[in-house]
Amino acid sequence: MPLIDYGHQHFGENKVQEAIEKWTNLKLKNKDIKLHLIGKLQRNKVKNAIEIFDFIHSVDNEKLAKKISEEQIVQNKKIKIFIQVNIGQEEQKSGIKVDNLESFYLYCKKINLDIIGLMCIPPVTNDSEIYFSMMKNLNDKLNLSQLSMGMSEDYLKATNHLSTYLRIGTAIFGKRD
Repeated sequence: MPLIDYGHQHFGENKVQEAIEKWTNLKLKNKDIKLHLIGKLQRNKVKNAIEIFDFIHSVDNEKLAKKISEEQIVQNKKIKIFIQVNIGQEEQKSGIKVDNLESFYLYCKKINLDIIGLMCIPPVTNDSEIYFSMMKNLNDKLNLSQLSMGMSEDYLKATNHLSTYLRIGTAIFGKRD
C-alpha cells in the first residue's frame, strides 16, 4: 500500500490465483495500476489471467499463445505480451529456444498478440551480462521496444543492456515465505 499511495503503478505477480486475491479490489480503486504476470502461465488459467493482468511476461509456446489470443477475443481485451526466451538453454527453465524465436514471434503476430518485447531469466551460475547482451541483440533483431530482464541480484547489469522492465520484488519486499 505505501508504494501505491506513493504513486507506483506497475506490480508483478508470479501466480494468477494470488493476483486475483490481492489485486481485484485494488485495481478497481486504482485504475492506473498495471499488473504483470511474471510467472509461468498454465493454459487452464488464461481466462483469469486475461481478466486481471495487463502484461504477461511468460508466453513461450504456441498452444498458450493461441489460448491467449482466443480469450482476448472473448473478453475484448488486449494484453501486452513478452515472449519468454530460454536464453541459457536450461532444461529446467521455461522459455522458447533461441533457434525457434523468430518463427514463434511471427506466429504470435499472425494470431494478433501484442508482442512488445522479450523476457529472460538467465542462468544463476554464469555472468548474467552475457545473456543480457544476447537478449538485447535478439530484441533489436525483432525490432521490439521493451525488454523484461533483471532481478534483485542483477538488475543493474540488466539496465546496462537497456532492460525496460526489472523484477526487483525481493529487494523491495523481502524474500517470500
